[in-house]
Amino acid sequence: WACRVRAGLASVSHRVFTCGFRHKSSQGWDFTRRITRRKLILLEPRTGALRMATAQANEPPMSRPSTGRSSTMQAWETGLENPNVLDTEPIAVRGQSAGGHRQLDADGKDGDGDGKSGCGCLKSCKHGLQSIWRTRDTQDTKEDRELYIKTTLRELIIYCIFIIVLMIITFGMTSSTMYYYTKVLSDLFLDTKIENTTNNYRSVGNMGDWWSFVNGPLMNGLYWDTWYNSANFSDPREKNFIYYENKLLGVPRLRQLRVSNQSCNIASYFQGKISTCYAKYSYGVTDKSSFGLGNSTAWQYRSEEQLDGRSHNAEISSYDGGGFAVELSRDKATTQAILKELYSKLWVNRGTRAVFIDFTLYNANINLFCVIRLVTEFMATGGCLPTWDLRTVKLLRYVEPMDYFILACECVFMLFILYYIVEEALEIKKHKWRYFRCFWNCLDILVIVISTVCAAFNVYRTVAVGQKLTTLLQDENNFPDFDFLSYWQQQFNHGIAITVFFAWVKIFKYISFNKTMTQLSSTLGACAKDLMGFAIMFFIVFFAFAQLGYLIFGTQVKDFREFQQSVFTLFRIILGDFDFNSLQTANRVLGPIFFILYVFFVFFVLINMFLAIINDTYSQVKSDLSMQQNEFEMTDYFKQRASRMLSKLNLRRDKIVDIQKAIQSADLNNDKQLDFEEWRAELKQRGYADGEIEALFAKFDLDGDRVLNEEEQRQMHLELEGQRENLDQMINSKQAANEELEPDDEDEMEADGDALPAAATAASTRTSGGGGRGRGGGRKLVSPAEFQVLVKRVDRVEMSIGDIVQKIDSVLLKLELMERAKLRRREAMTRVLDALSGMEGAGSDEAERSRRAEELMRAELERWDVDTATAAASSGLGRGADSARGSRELRSASSTSRK
Repeated sequence: WACRVRAGLASVSHRVFTCGFRHKSSQGWDFTRRITRRKLILLEPRTGALRMATAQANEPPMSRPSTGRSSTMQAWETGLENPNVLDTEPIAVRGQSAGGHRQLDADGKDGDGDGKSGCGCLKSCKHGLQSIWRTRDTQDTKEDRELYIKTTLRELIIYCIFIIVLMIITFGMTSSTMYYYTKVLSDLFLDTKIENTTNNYRSVGNMGDWWSFVNGPLMNGLYWDTWYNSANFSDPREKNFIYYENKLLGVPRLRQLRVSNQSCNIASYFQGKISTCYAKYSYGVTDKSSFGLGNSTAWQYRSEEQLDGRSHNAEISSYDGGGFAVELSRDKATTQAILKELYSKLWVNRGTRAVFIDFTLYNANINLFCVIRLVTEFMATGGCLPTWDLRTVKLLRYVEPMDYFILACECVFMLFILYYIVEEALEIKKHKWRYFRCFWNCLDILVIVISTVCAAFNVYRTVAVGQKLTTLLQDENNFPDFDFLSYWQQQFNHGIAITVFFAWVKIFKYISFNKTMTQLSSTLGACAKDLMGFAIMFFIVFFAFAQLGYLIFGTQVKDFREFQQSVFTLFRIILGDFDFNSLQTANRVLGPIFFILYVFFVFFVLINMFLAIINDTYSQVKSDLSMQQNEFEMTDYFKQRASRMLSKLNLRRDKIVDIQKAIQSADLNNDKQLDFEEWRAELKQRGYADGEIEALFAKFDLDGDRVLNEEEQRQMHLELEGQRENLDQMINSKQAANEELEPDDEDEMEADGDALPAAATAASTRTSGGGGRGRGGGRKLVSPAEFQVLVKRVDRVEMSIGDIVQKIDSVLLKLELMERAKLRRREAMTRVLDALSGMEGAGSDEAERSRRAEELMRAELERWDVDTATAAASSGLGRGADSARGSRELRSASSTSRK
């Protein structure tokens, strides 16, 4: 069957697809086929009757394009091998179009009527919206391999775009500049030496050291009143720029928390000797009463709400956001006077448990804030422990052009989040509670929730920073508390980082069609129960060692000072990071014993058992996966797509060649003039539609005289030749690309030494209709992995068949031995009976006959025993058992004969 499109009929509606079929045979059949949604309309030119048939719902798609076809429609070949599908009942034609036919819609009605076009548009819109959220979980892709591949690739491409947008947002808001900014400020405030000492803030150990730090490195670091050459600033606004670049926002704040006297119980033995007792800090023993001068905020307690503060977790304890606070000045001399008064009046004394130094810097060059908090904890043991927190954050997000580009990406990111919210809602609607049984679905929900929370905070942060800066600019002598915003900005960064992590892990969901990519998840899933069971035993032993280390070394070794620190230290020992000298110094006997026992039982035994479980499961999973086939091979899919594209290019090239031949043969009168009728008649014979013929002729008929002269024919030939050369180049490039993909597979198959079976080759070869160079996209073989799987399956089948054949042979041999035994028994019995009958005929007495019978029986038994031994040696126990049974039967016959 050849296939072409017949134009010239009535205008085709959006629901009708018209194809023409022409069969060149002696019968001269010529069909025009209209494919509506579910019906076929066929025309028989000889009778002029139209026939309608309902198309089967599961009619397979037509496989290949033909050589002759319309440029506006693509006709596909079809079998039409089953004429019984068509209903031969004629239908009435209510009108005719320009081509002599009336267009019918899907219900057999006149296509010119409105019908239910509005409903069709709604259905089309609904179908279009549903196709946007089409996934493997919302579509039935189990039976349709092509739909599964397309849906998987579509999901993967969309998700890759989502990942790219997320990466732009994440890495656009952080950079290495943040690290260097933090490093510069930490060197200034933490590592600057105190005057006349070798100490810095990191090594502050008592109240005197703390005051020396405040009056020295802190004051010099906060107030930059002159240039490096001691010259004054020409503009007063240039003051208070640390390192001449970082502006001090507002004023710094000092805040302390205290505990009251008699907050702890003194042992009865010392109550007469010790009159004061200050406990370690807790909220219940906080001293809120005024002390010292009591005439300013430095000596009066203010609550967390009054200070707009927030609790803080330090090294020793967690501290409330209230306290005794004093705001310093933007002028260095004024600040020194405030500090001098606090120092002289013992603002820091035995009741002090923590002192906070808070200030905020902003660098306009890099648009970054640095919120600094220096915390000094005064322990109940005496002395102090300094800690610090420097948060470099970008609170003003949209300043430079790149920032606005990131803003656009954030908007796109929110559209993606809305898209995935709808997608997950549709999947939940379809699968109900079964949706949450899948790990990847739970991961989707987690990513959506974290992203939504981060987006909400992004909006809140933008508004809050604007309000705080507006208030600060109105009065620069206030303390700007950016601690809350900087803290939640850090949590925002952490949330985005977690989202990025889970987003990258989620890629495994879309590449799980490849068995290699599922090895990790399959291994962990297969050994999960074994790992959980063994983990219980492991952590029992591990926490036993952690408690032992904490109780033995907790008072002397820093790494074991707390139970959680002891746990972390033991994990570090597993990784090879340990300090054996500290254990040995703490206890020369128990230290080495503890270390050796822990390393032996936990590291050499338990950890290696973990690895053995995983390794054994991995080997099993890898063996199972080697026997499985990938859900689809990506390279094979793209090869098929390339082959289809190559086939289409070949069809276009063949059409151009066909038109070139038509130009040469259409001039019947050889007048070198090609009129329209000659052109139309020639192309009609080649199966082209009137619309194509008219359009192509009019393109080169420049003077409009309906005749193509030599120049116009030459122009047509040159343009067609140029198009053909371009197509040849495209075909060659496509073929070269296919050859780059296919030789590796073929070489691997040849290296195995086995040729692919002819049936498999035929099944995996794609062909297209028509001839011509490169038609059908070439031969396509199975992949090496598929071939190896087939070889292994054939080997297993052959082994199974071999076992079956061997068992059948054994059964047949036993049957043969049984038959031989029966024959021997029959012959033996016949000889014995003949001998007995002969003795009776000879008139022998009873004693003689009995003696002769005994001798015959004994001779037969001896011969039977010899045969039995020979059979047992040659044929095994089966035949020997039959012989033994025969011997017993002969003995039974002998006794019967004797009787």
